[in-house]
Amino acid sequence: MKDMLATVEDQLWAPAGISTADVERLLARLATSSIDLGEFYFQHQRAESWALEDGIVKDGTFSLDRGVGVRAVSGDRTGFAYAEDIALPALAAATDAARSIARHGQEGRVNTGPAVAATARYPGIDPITSLDERAKVALLAAVDAEARRQDPRVQEVSVRLGASQEYVLVVATDGTLAADIRPLVRLDVSVIVAQGARRERGSAGGGGRTDLGHFLTGDFALGLAREAVRTALVNLQAEDAPAGPMTVVLGPGWPGVLLHEAVGHGLEGDFNRKGSSAFSNRIGEQVASPLCTVVDDGSMTGRRGSLSVDDEGTPTGSTVLIENGILRGY
Repeated sequence: MKDMLATVEDQLWAPAGISTADVERLLARLATSSIDLGEFYFQHQRAESWALEDGIVKDGTFSLDRGVGVRAVSGDRTGFAYAEDIALPALAAATDAARSIARHGQEGRVNTGPAVAATARYPGIDPITSLDERAKVALLAAVDAEARRQDPRVQEVSVRLGASQEYVLVVATDGTLAADIRPLVRLDVSVIVAQGARRERGSAGGGGRTDLGHFLTGDFALGLAREAVRTALVNLQAEDAPAGPMTVVLGPGWPGVLLHEAVGHGLEGDFNRKGSSAFSNRIGEQVASPLCTVVDDGSMTGRRGSLSVDDEGTPTGSTVLIENGILRGY
């Protein structure tokens, strides 16, 4: 973690000449008697994407985002300000803006603690440079060819490859000092099939916190092409579902998003602390079918939704929310 912290500081602070002493001095501005928590969130992200349509690369993008968010929490009130560049004057201005939620009180004293000890859930690699441009285009072309090879009814194929590298540093008045280097890659395939006057679409995609070489190992990338075509062909034969109530069986994958929207927000700690959730003060009660168990796990190695530390600098873990229908936690 010390090596990672040094790498992240070099990316975020060194170009602007910002030192640890500068950050501690500005944190002290937030640490007044009326502020419960002051926090700096530094972020630097590079992202690249390539898109192939009709057998040719039609779109390519590259973006660079960097900045800092400043948060001051006082009871139920939160002051937030940000700067679109990591520079000392901008950081000082954002600090004063966030601090304005509590204008009285003297400056406190802050010493950042040692770097947070967290298990690395992914390698600190740069996925953007893990393949050269020719290899990226060749990957797109191979996926396109595999999709078209599946069935003569395939009319259009679109393939998109994306990669990003993110540096994050969290420093807070409670001594938190946490850094993370977050790679992320994704490959998406979309096809249109036609039979007579009917046209249908199918898609498939996947990725994770690794490098682009992930798509060259095994059958992962070409398997996405076949799955997109399979889905489109199923849609080509599909009939309208009958109206009315019916039993629905949800498999793994995207149905998790439905679960998140249905109960995930209501299980967030903020809403329950304020008592505004339907689940507030119901720990230990039956809130779902005994067949239902829900686990929030941000620690699965290499997965897209996993992190070594979250955006408040806390190491991720596994939390049982609902167990056999009983509410266990938030």
